[in-house]
Amino acid sequence: MVCGKEEDGVVDMVMEGNGEVDKAVSPPPQVLILDIGSQYSKLIDRKVRDLNIYSEIVPITTTVEEITESRAKAIIMSGGPNSVYAEDAPVYDKRIFTLGLPILGICYGMHVINKEFGGSVAKLDAREDGEYIVDVESRSRLFRGLDRKQSVLLTHGDSVSRVGDGLVPIGSSGDIITAIANESLNIYGLQFHPEVDLTPGGRTMLKNFLCDIANIPPTYTIRSREAQCIEYIQDSVKNNKVLMLLSGGVDSTVCTALLKKALREDQIIAVHVDNGFLRKNESDAVELSLANFGLKILVVRAANVFYVGTTNIPLDPQNPAKAVPSTTTSKQLSFVSEPEEKRKIIGDVFMHVAESVISSLNLNPEEVLLGQGTLRPDLIESASHLVSGKADTIKTHHNDSGLVRKLRDLGRVVEPLKDFHKDEVRTLGRDLGLLPELVDRHPFPGPGLAIRVLCALEPYMESDFAETQVLVRLIVEYHSMVQKSHALLNRVDSVCNEDEKKKLMSISSRQHLRSTLLPIRSVGVQGDKRSYSYVSAISCDGTPDWGDLMFLARVIPKVCHSVNRICYLFGDVAKEPITEITPTLLTPDVLTTLRECDNLAHTVLHESGCTKKISQMPVVLIPIHFERGPLNRNPSCQRSVVLRPFVTNDFMTGTPAIPGRHIPVEVVNKMCQKIENVPGISRVLYDLTSKPPGTTEWE
Repeated sequence: MVCGKEEDGVVDMVMEGNGEVDKAVSPPPQVLILDIGSQYSKLIDRKVRDLNIYSEIVPITTTVEEITESRAKAIIMSGGPNSVYAEDAPVYDKRIFTLGLPILGICYGMHVINKEFGGSVAKLDAREDGEYIVDVESRSRLFRGLDRKQSVLLTHGDSVSRVGDGLVPIGSSGDIITAIANESLNIYGLQFHPEVDLTPGGRTMLKNFLCDIANIPPTYTIRSREAQCIEYIQDSVKNNKVLMLLSGGVDSTVCTALLKKALREDQIIAVHVDNGFLRKNESDAVELSLANFGLKILVVRAANVFYVGTTNIPLDPQNPAKAVPSTTTSKQLSFVSEPEEKRKIIGDVFMHVAESVISSLNLNPEEVLLGQGTLRPDLIESASHLVSGKADTIKTHHNDSGLVRKLRDLGRVVEPLKDFHKDEVRTLGRDLGLLPELVDRHPFPGPGLAIRVLCALEPYMESDFAETQVLVRLIVEYHSMVQKSHALLNRVDSVCNEDEKKKLMSISSRQHLRSTLLPIRSVGVQGDKRSYSYVSAISCDGTPDWGDLMFLARVIPKVCHSVNRICYLFGDVAKEPITEITPTLLTPDVLTTLRECDNLAHTVLHESGCTKKISQMPVVLIPIHFERGPLNRNPSCQRSVVLRPFVTNDFMTGTPAIPGRHIPVEVVNKMCQKIENVPGISRVLYDLTSKPPGTTEWE
């Protein structure tokens, strides 16, 4: 059984795949969440507990006997990245439908319900990865108190094609069935995700299911989570010491404050590592802020160590020589372009730096534990077994690298925040007395600017590049393309409904828009799986209509599955196709350029008073040189910058900050003007992509 340490402040029993048991036993769960591998499983758990109802996450393989023994009063089946017809589809105990318990299936969980009732599921031409308006049957108990039109997050490529016996549709989006139910058996299925912030009515749906349908009283009392963390730290550390790698960000700072409250001063070794990928003057600012809090830290300057860092990577499994050992040493970080390899190297070098600190202080390594401010979303996106045995890896976080996992298995890692989300950590930090300048900082990844430089030596142009370029252009220039009867229009017409086609016609007839497919890749999450796909840039004559651009950013990935990110390109219409890149690696000059652009953008944001209006703003350097002259005779030597202002509460889903709504247009324009003056910068772009299909970061 897999249980978390959650909002209640109770130290739960944890029995993972390795059979380890934690400190104390929790009360019986009122709700069991059968985990099928969704990136959002932990959000279901959190949203249920927000309703003062105690829940536990258990594997989808949990048997009827185990469910009965748990005394749970309801079951929620999560989403997942698989198809119910796949050979490797998760195995589950079909007898759960005979228990008489209320069941709510979400996304993949809905497909399981429909299949078990004799229905069928089919793969659609259109992926469903974003915000959609759906119609729901407001007379259903599940949707009581909600309007018929609901904005929701859809994230799957399969859909119910024939409703199972005894089930009826209670939600739809055009021809797509988005909700099913057997009201007499209290069994419900949702194609969309009620647990995320992008489904505003989701809390009401969960409340209706748990409190009204399942008749579970919201009597679960929440003890202090701070007290739980203190107890966990003291029980884990005992008389040992903790080496805390402190970035100065919210997570590591709050974690260090907890250590400071739980342990003796001589037990804490707070280390700030300058890895060469920090923001302008970052280390000095961190040291000063923490000193004001009364925390003394050791600053380690290790930029050169990171630049030349390496890791072990698996040999090609197709290698006929079957060489031994099974791994080889990677290139040095400054010569690596693969994002996952960069992350793994940085994670490993952090561990090596920690070992060096222990050695320099003449400490016994067996008496020193590693402290980390790891959060639940970090583990989810890294597909850690601590949160799921089925989840797909979206990106490897530096605090969940292979070396960290080995230490964790040995019980040598202290992570009191591993069941927390960002907003909860901020609240905890305020309760601990941390200053606003520390608690309210925007998140900044451990690998820093290293993963905000898109490194590449060659353009990314697969066999589908030309077709994808044409397909995106058909969408953006729909009005003129319809008149030409282009063959690929069938692709657009088969995926978009009538309202969407009318909107495309209106947008393209009112504005001169142009799309440019960029020969680069960005990381995304589509259908609960990691995607690594093209980026499309939209440019226009005159002032952009941000509402229209946001609509296009939603429709393009729906039609073009090989595109997971849409940007607006400031400046004139991009007339020339982009087929080359500026070779880019993590060299000092490249990092200096990005550091200056990042500083300029955030200075404008801060001085305008807009920092708190958004959750995060990655500034990304991409190896694209626009407007290189006739026939591209000039070499590609410049790069472009992408602004990614992002709005979210749970940091698992979110939306781009829309100019004119979240940020004043003049502030965005000022950031662009400042960045365009930096030597070596070609253009500025603005990321219009929600999460999903695009992740917050580009790598």
